[in-house]
Amino acid sequence: MEQGRRKLRPLYIRWLRFGLVLILLGIGWFLYVLAQIGSVERSPAVAIKDMPAADVGIVLGASMWGDRPSPGLEERLRHSLEQYQAGKFKIFLLTGGLDQEGYKYTEAEGMANYLEEHGVPREAMLLENKATSTYENLKFSQEIMKEQGLTSALIMTHTYHGNRALEIAEALDYRHPKLSLTKSKVLKPIPNTMREVLAYTKWKLVQAGLALGLDL
Repeated sequence: MEQGRRKLRPLYIRWLRFGLVLILLGIGWFLYVLAQIGSVERSPAVAIKDMPAADVGIVLGASMWGDRPSPGLEERLRHSLEQYQAGKFKIFLLTGGLDQEGYKYTEAEGMANYLEEHGVPREAMLLENKATSTYENLKFSQEIMKEQGLTSALIMTHTYHGNRALEIAEALDYRHPKLSLTKSKVLKPIPNTMREVLAYTKWKLVQAGLALGLDL
């Protein structure tokens, strides 16, 4: 019995070391992603006051609450209205698909309804109604821009989301994409940050697939 325990001890130590390495790698990755999220406001892509008007202002979708934009999405819409009224872009490009079966509106349609209620004419909006992720938001929006002969984009979202959005836009070869960001007052910081860490990790896996020629 004692001899068997002695044989198991080195195996146990190896697994313990392996587990500790994984934990340290996980902590390191978590800290790296937090640094990436926090670095976006120092990016030269963040819109400056004297920038020329972009062809489109892309509002990245977020969840609907039934027929209405969620409080987080409403924050993005209020920010986009301010940018539109300040002349930062010419046409809204609203992007986001259906959140749940049974919902009456896609994210894009819900945003369009909200903007129309706040005085934006429908002819100043383009809608993308299929996307289910930030990657698809920007990929499908780019396709609409090409169809319409539009070239420059101001991407609007929350600050925590900005770095991932910019990385995706650059990976899709947007021409000098710009960001306009708003800080959230309604989203809970800790769970929201954890979700963004997971979403950023997923994006890096998608990016690796794209580098290998896989269109995910």
